Amino acid sequence: MNSPALPAEALLVVDVQSAFVSGDGAVPDAARLVDRTTDLIARARESGALVVHVQNDGAAGADDEAHTPGWELHHPVEAGPTEVVVRKTRDDGFDGTPLGGLLAGFGVRALVVCGVMSEMCVAATARTALARGYRVVLPHDAHATQDVPAMPGLGDRVPAATVSRVAEWSLGDRVEIAARAADVTFASPAHAS
Repeated sequence: MNSPALPAEALLVVDVQSAFVSGDGAVPDAARLVDRTTDLIARARESGALVVHVQNDGAAGADDEAHTPGWELHHPVEAGPTEVVVRKTRDDGFDGTPLGGLLAGFGVRALVVCGVMSEMCVAATARTALARGYRVVLPHDAHATQDVPAMPGLGDRVPAATVSRVAEWSLGDRVEIAARAADVTFASPAHAS
């Protein structure tokens, strides 16, 4: 792990929705995740960085089914030119959404990715950002997931913290892993309004 030296111009808050951070379906240690993402959002706003809340439209019957209580974003959105919501239907926040054009329009070169689930939507979004040439910072304490349940004949339960760490590792050596969200800094993007 390293501490990012350069500020990021955008924060992607991936799927921090009620279904995943409250109630029976909450990720383990959801309070920590909410605390870290709250801090990141506040500091990104203060610096003038672009804040993008990525919201998953779950399938019918899913915990995050669109327009149900579990689908609601946990953090209030201060909608404006530098804070937006991008809705998605797939793991990757870029796939079929305006996210790529939005980042390009603001001249973003470096971004922070946080949220849930580490090995799915967070990793998929970070991987595409890396493939598109962005500098990607992933704060270790600002993404989370569920335990992988035991499966007879395949293995024991895998704790959520281990799954999250493996998700970080799977992104390769170009992603910057910050040990603490508090170490991440932000700056206004080149084309901020």
